[in-house]
Amino acid sequence: MDRIQEHLDGLLAECDMESRRRRDPVDFVHRYRESRDQEIVGLISASLAFGNAVSAGRSIDRALAALGPEPSRIVTGSDEAELRHRFRGFAHRIYRGEHLAAMLARAGALVRDHGSIGNAFAAFHDASDGVFRESLARLADALRGETQSRSLRHLISDPRAGSACKRLALYARWMIRSADGVDLGLWPIGPSVLLIPVDTHILRISRNLGLTNRRTATWATAEEITAALREFDSEDPVKYDFALCHLGVSRDCPSRRDLTKCEQCVLREVCSVWKTSRASPSAKEPGQLRL
Repeated sequence: MDRIQEHLDGLLAECDMESRRRRDPVDFVHRYRESRDQEIVGLISASLAFGNAVSAGRSIDRALAALGPEPSRIVTGSDEAELRHRFRGFAHRIYRGEHLAAMLARAGALVRDHGSIGNAFAAFHDASDGVFRESLARLADALRGETQSRSLRHLISDPRAGSACKRLALYARWMIRSADGVDLGLWPIGPSVLLIPVDTHILRISRNLGLTNRRTATWATAEEITAALREFDSEDPVKYDFALCHLGVSRDCPSRRDLTKCEQCVLREVCSVWKTSRASPSAKEPGQLRL
């Protein structure tokens, strides 16, 4: 584990955060200066970070254009019908404007009642005895309401149901981790409680590093990976998430073995794929490898 931490620290040190951020949904949040706007933009951006990255970015752009330059003022000052009108014609994958309007109407109610979404989450966290899963579930309940819509229940997933809830975990990471040029540190909660947002990249790379043997992205998988990372830093266990995810997004860690790319990777000495490729009799002839 010490060797893994050493290489993860190397990955973090060499990660060009600013360049990577420009290709990440969190970049939309950094285009706003007021924390109340950043909360709302973060909720929209994380919720729509689903499917093709380019398509998701276009959908986030459309959603933000519908709200104008002061998204928090519009969200807190509008009812659901008004928001539906603003998002008329909006679509992203299985989501429609009505789903986004319903979520944001409830987000506006949280801001009116608590002063910010962060304050609401802190109240949920206290009421949950500091159990992050239940705190996040209560936030999801508040944002979703008593809906029968499958699309809205997918847009705001339920941590109690067992899925990894990657987008909710991602939103929490953005809002809770201390400001570092990527995350914003807006909510009054310590980052030690966070769970890593598990997407296909994090799952694959975590398996390569031996942080989990699980094959699907579930809540249990996220807990297992986070528990391993907590051994490296108990106060900030998900600090490697952004660098690890973008290692996959950039294709510097491809889904199939590529000895040319693998040879350049800072994680290669603790990666099972690299070890396997080096042990392969044909490793010296990458063109003949069976991938």
